[in-house]
Amino acid sequence: MPVTAASRSARTAEAMSGSALDGAPRWVSGVLAALQAAVLSLLALVLPAIAAFVATAADPSNSGVSWFRAVRVGGSLWLAGHGVPFGVGGVGVTIVPLGVTALAVFTCYASARRSGVPTLTAYLAGLGGYVAMVLGVALVVGTSVSGLLRGLAGAVLVAGIGMGTGLAARSDAPTVRSITRPVWSRVPRVVRVGAAAGTIAAASLVAVAAVVTALWVVAGLATIGDVVDGLGLDPIGGAVLAFGELAFAPNLVVWAIAWLAGPGFAVGAGTHFAPHEVIAGPMPAVPLLGALPTNTLPGVWSFATPLLLVLLGALGGWYVHRRISGPRWWHPAVACVALAAFTTLLITVLVVVASGGIGPGRMAHVGASGLVVGLAVAWPVLLGALVVALPADPVVRAAVRGAVRGATARRSTADA
Repeated sequence: MPVTAASRSARTAEAMSGSALDGAPRWVSGVLAALQAAVLSLLALVLPAIAAFVATAADPSNSGVSWFRAVRVGGSLWLAGHGVPFGVGGVGVTIVPLGVTALAVFTCYASARRSGVPTLTAYLAGLGGYVAMVLGVALVVGTSVSGLLRGLAGAVLVAGIGMGTGLAARSDAPTVRSITRPVWSRVPRVVRVGAAAGTIAAASLVAVAAVVTALWVVAGLATIGDVVDGLGLDPIGGAVLAFGELAFAPNLVVWAIAWLAGPGFAVGAGTHFAPHEVIAGPMPAVPLLGALPTNTLPGVWSFATPLLLVLLGALGGWYVHRRISGPRWWHPAVACVALAAFTTLLITVLVVVASGGIGPGRMAHVGASGLVVGLAVAWPVLLGALVVALPADPVVRAAVRGAVRGATARRSTADA
């Protein structure tokens, strides 16, 4: 009994120490960090909406609009970043503004790194607190049951990534590798290496797509300027428009991935933007859309995009070669297949999230098919990985030499 009491006292003291509040349990720090992150990202969207309402309150056309409607607009946009659809004038908007998602993940990361305690109880408590905040805002704004379920999944994903990386970044935190060892140690090494290489390939593809998007913006500066001039916005309206475009700018980067992969993307039914085909139709007066490509890739440049994907696969294949030196010749091949599968999975999820509807009629179809884009990425990435990983592996080369010698010996015996 004395030993049990002492161990309980030690566990109690350990649970109470290290909190952001003196004497408070560690899980309290997780809840506070989660609430701080949610409030910060929510205010970043609600306050501009309220400012726009105040600036236009004197307009007679807004006489029947209450300030709470501005709060609902900001809250709905915040929820949209967590995957919750919202309506504008009776029209459903199902696309996820990835800029809002990135903002929410960053605030979770920053809050957890600054004031969180790197324990499992603090992490789980923070996760629960963030989910409760999202569900609470969804109930206040007025969301359907399906929207609540999507918000639940989105909140778990946003807070799970943001708070997890934030707590892991603290100096007193154990390494992510040691925490996740019970999980990844059960996965075969070749699959683990392939998944890591696939993450590298997918991240590299996103980086290249960001560069392509920047080039689109530079090439379309004249069109963007004409759209801005045609809108005739005042400073408040211009600031609100710029803020809204920042929320959807990462979506354009994901659409650039679909363009690089070959299938391309659409901005409204009947449109198609791809390296080999550009079919443009009537577009909303949104400056960001002035950056869309207007021409196909000429001549031999049309082969540049699949070659780029092969090179990214080769980068992943080099990582496989550096990490795999197994006793079996087929280990690099399996790792390359896992690389292509994981890259396909990540790109498919990105494209699905970045696509949806942003308006009535034609604008209900914006983005690309995640499955089609993912499969278009899979084969060149796999090809590039195999071209590098297999010839560079000494076990594979030895197996090939042995097979060639055996075939030569059998042929000599048959001739004799």
